[in-house]
Amino acid sequence: MDVVIAPDEQIGEIVADDIAALIAARPDAVLGLATGSSPLRIYDAVAERVARKQLSLARARGFMLDEYVGLPPGHPCRYSTVIDEDFVSRVDFAPGAVRGPDGDAADLTAACTDYEESIGEAGGVDLQILGIGTDGHIAFNEPGSSLASRTRVKTLTAQTRADNARFFGGDIDAVPRHCVTQGLGTIMDARRIVLVATGDAKAEAIAHLVEGPVSARWPATVLQHHRRVTVLVDDAAASRLELADYYRHAHAHRHLVS
Repeated sequence: MDVVIAPDEQIGEIVADDIAALIAARPDAVLGLATGSSPLRIYDAVAERVARKQLSLARARGFMLDEYVGLPPGHPCRYSTVIDEDFVSRVDFAPGAVRGPDGDAADLTAACTDYEESIGEAGGVDLQILGIGTDGHIAFNEPGSSLASRTRVKTLTAQTRADNARFFGGDIDAVPRHCVTQGLGTIMDARRIVLVATGDAKAEAIAHLVEGPVSARWPATVLQHHRRVTVLVDDAAASRLELADYYRHAHAHRHLVS
């Protein structure tokens, strides 16, 4: 696991560099897209490069991590709506190139199976973007999730619903109780993972992710077993890392393979 501690304003550019390098090597690459506030700096940086004709996602594809159950298409808080506004509509993906799980399906179990299969048929995710919840969840894999889980329906914790109430006008009762989410096993299949976290509220989760034991209590800790994962955090999110000075030293003196 590589830990990069950088100013908030630099994090988006760092990941945009990685995406640009991936697309240069493989124009039809598959990106894993997260919603929420953490990835916004990445999407802004990528959108700026597309606008300047420095990068094109015209042949790339994308898969979303999760979706609320029961929100109809077009609902402003439905994640398919959010990712379109935050990213897809700002770049040059081909129509239909970005897909998310169907939280409005009549048969949710079948929809989960179909989504899992569609990722495999696309060849898998080349680069997965992740955020992290204050309770250590990634996607909507809440504490207690199986570390080998696949795409499925999950019940959201009270903490997650409270954290997300700000997107629903502060009304926690408007936040759905269920979601469809990629499982931890599904996420771990990605060839590369980049997790972004900023702010004091994420410091405890980051400390568990990077330096704690692997445990279903903190689902993100499964990433310690991934062969190629980068954690990008600002000083606030890194504030509880005991080895923060080493991570800064290692990044400053990293060995670059030609």
